[in-house]
Amino acid sequence: MIHDILGVVDDVRRLAQKVADQGYIVALPDLYARGGKRKCLLSTARSMLTGEGTAFDDITAVRHALAADPRCTGRIAITGFCLGGGYALLFAPSKQFDVAAPFYPSNVTRGKLPRKFEELLEHSCPVVASLGSRDPMLGKKAGPVLEHALSTHGIPNDVKVYQGAGHSFANQFPGTIGTLAKVVGFSYAHEAAEDAWQRVFSFFEEHLVASE
Repeated sequence: MIHDILGVVDDVRRLAQKVADQGYIVALPDLYARGGKRKCLLSTARSMLTGEGTAFDDITAVRHALAADPRCTGRIAITGFCLGGGYALLFAPSKQFDVAAPFYPSNVTRGKLPRKFEELLEHSCPVVASLGSRDPMLGKKAGPVLEHALSTHGIPNDVKVYQGAGHSFANQFPGTIGTLAKVVGFSYAHEAAEDAWQRVFSFFEEHLVASE
C-alpha cells in the first residue's frame, strides 16, 4: 500500500488495517523515509515523471521483502491513493505485481505520463481503479481514459467513477486538514469508499487469490 502526499499518517494506517482484516499481509512503505517529508516530497513526485529514483527502489525492495515472507503465496497486489495510486499504475506493467488497485491515481490527468496510457499499460496486470466524478485534480475524463487504455489491450479491469465523490474520497483527514481539504473538493465519502473497497476485495478474490 502506497501512501498519498501526506505520507504514512494515521488514516493510511487505518486503511492498511482494513486490508489486513481481510486476511492479507500488508506492507506500508514510507517513501519519505530518506530525509523526511519536506526533502523527499519533490523527489518522490519527480520520480513519477521520470520513471526512476528512490521511490521506485523502495517499492521494489518492499515487494521483494513480501515475496520472501513465508506467509506470502508469491502473488502480490499494489494499491495506493493519489500519489500512491499513481505509483500503483506505474508498477502495473512492471511484472512485479499481479493486481493493481489505484484510488484516484494522480497521473491519469489528460491520459499522459512519460508516454500515453495506451503504451504504458499495454502489458499491465489486472487493474481495479476507483475515482470520483468531482475530483478537482483529475477531472471527468480520467476514469474513461484509464478504462479505455486498459480495455484497448484486453487487460482485465474494473474502473468505476463515483458520481458526486471528490478527490481522496476514501481518505479521512483529521481536524484542520480535513476542513481545508473539504473546501477544495477533497473529502471523505463513506458510501463510495465502502463500495470501492468491496470491489477491490472482490477483484482480489478473482485475480489474486483464485489464481494461486
